[in-house]
Amino acid sequence: MDKRLLVLASGMFAIGTDSFVVAGVLPQVSASLGVSVALAGQMVTLYALSYALLSPVIAAAAARWPRKRLLLTGLAVFVLGNVVTALAPGIELVLASRVLAGLGAAMFSPTATASGASLVPPEQRGRALAIIVAGLSSATALGAPLGTFIGGWLDWRATMWFVAAVGTLAAAGVAWRLPHIPTPPPVSLARRLAPLGDARVLLTLLTTWLVYSGLFLVYTFIGSSFDRATGGSARMLAALLLLWGVAATVGNLAAGRLTDRYGSRRIINAAIALVALDFVLLPWTSASLATAVPALIVWGLCGWGLLVPQQHRLISITPAAAPLLLGLNSAAIYTGVSMSGLIGGAAITWFDRHALGLVGAAFITVGLFVAEWAQQRIATDRQPASAVAAPSNTGR
Repeated sequence: MDKRLLVLASGMFAIGTDSFVVAGVLPQVSASLGVSVALAGQMVTLYALSYALLSPVIAAAAARWPRKRLLLTGLAVFVLGNVVTALAPGIELVLASRVLAGLGAAMFSPTATASGASLVPPEQRGRALAIIVAGLSSATALGAPLGTFIGGWLDWRATMWFVAAVGTLAAAGVAWRLPHIPTPPPVSLARRLAPLGDARVLLTLLTTWLVYSGLFLVYTFIGSSFDRATGGSARMLAALLLLWGVAATVGNLAAGRLTDRYGSRRIINAAIALVALDFVLLPWTSASLATAVPALIVWGLCGWGLLVPQQHRLISITPAAAPLLLGLNSAAIYTGVSMSGLIGGAAITWFDRHALGLVGAAFITVGLFVAEWAQQRIATDRQPASAVAAPSNTGR
């Protein structure tokens, strides 16, 4: 395993920990600052929206920056945002600091994935992406549970200090181990958004948004959806989330090798189909611990295993625009994460909380059809014009 990829994965681990750990300390934030849990929950929304909306803007503004400098600056801003969160006396500054932390994540994450892909030969690109993304998924297995434990042991501010410390260690690793990476040609914001006019790219990004909206729609309210399996025990829920995170990490790493071997189409379709079926069954499988365990394993394996082949598909469409496309894909994920709370909250008011998996499955299933639509457009555009033109002399 290339140690340079591990350095980039450590930064993704810090960003992922910040993404997932806040949900575990929201009640403490609410009580400490004297605000409602709903208002405190906007910490998650603002972090995700900041990341999603600022990724293409920062990529254009910092296009001429050396990649290593951009990675280090992103981690520095990320750490600063978490330090401000830990010190903030009121909810206003807390929420502002989440925007700042999201800005740092927007600078680092797309740059890290594109840089990692550029460090290896094309035939190893899937594995390289898997290693880097494994930093993000492993945050669900290690970073978020550990941060939540620290919050319960001390307080929520200690959790934010923990996230800042992880980001600082990642920055030290980048500074020490990562070599110089050539800076790609500068691209304006208009050109960065231009791929949205390519149906292949747009359909692939729409697949990402649909599937991850459906997945996180349930994750945001997992405590309520799985209360029958956990018996209302926070420790049991934490154990299930730990299992989910381990499965997510394994899914990421396996997806890299499988994508290199079988191509992105088979892995994308199989992962989406399996997790859609898994979510259809959630109203019943979440009713007991014995059935909730395999349901969460399938969720983790397939849900996070989808990310690598999606990135691989985007890079295959236009390799020269890899940083741009990966940034847009990350934006699609985090837009889905930020919207999942709103969609899931509305769904709970209309349906039983245990039926939330069916709503998520609807989004995921539509994502499967869009994924295949994207593949058909990719295949058509790769054919020579003579192969797709209709014959003019057949008389039909």
